[in-house]
Amino acid sequence: MNEVWESLTAAQAGPPPWAVLLSAAVALATVAWSGSWHLSRGLITIAHEGGHALAALLTRRKLQGIRLHSDTSGVTLTRGRPRGPGMILTAAAGYVTPSLLGVGGAWLTATGHVAILIAVVIGLLAAMLLLIRNLFGAVSLLATGGAVFAVTWYSPPDVDAVLACLAVWFLLFGGVRPILELRRKRSRGHAPDSDADQLARLTFLPGGFWVLLFLLVACACLAGGAWLLNPLPWPA
Repeated sequence: MNEVWESLTAAQAGPPPWAVLLSAAVALATVAWSGSWHLSRGLITIAHEGGHALAALLTRRKLQGIRLHSDTSGVTLTRGRPRGPGMILTAAAGYVTPSLLGVGGAWLTATGHVAILIAVVIGLLAAMLLLIRNLFGAVSLLATGGAVFAVTWYSPPDVDAVLACLAVWFLLFGGVRPILELRRKRSRGHAPDSDADQLARLTFLPGGFWVLLFLLVACACLAGGAWLLNPLPWPA
């Protein structure tokens, strides 16, 4: 156990500057291009629904399960008081979770603790698998967790650092686009039951306020993650 702990907590060298910049460009292109975004958006949905589930557990709501769908949507089912702080926090957690995970991963990557980041990701996916209530969701989590484990287990630490950097940038950029999509759908009246609209019904604040709050959190996390991962020297 001591050896495992030492291997997890031992800091390693971060990725070279060119790898940080290249991974940022690849992640941005993946999120910006509709074709690649459609294929990868499910990873953001996993983080989104995981955020709902974690918030429900922390606020002592009864978590009934999570469903992930092939159209990259998802739903987290909870039971408890229909109003109150617990329900508000649970509804508000989804859209900001990918960005919060991204900035946390950026800090771990920047400080050389990539092994901890990988262990946390695999642990969260395994815990979430216990809560999945449909076949597609189970297959998605098994495929994602299996890919993370296989790639990081057989690759050298330098490659792990680059892959972690790519994943972090993807979470940071990918946390912003769903909020912009939500804003566009709401403006067309296509998302009457979105998280923002549920929060509007739970509070005295309009849905547009919640969309703006989600966007501000996501942009702040993107700026913070970029600052943590910045490979270029600051001017004197």
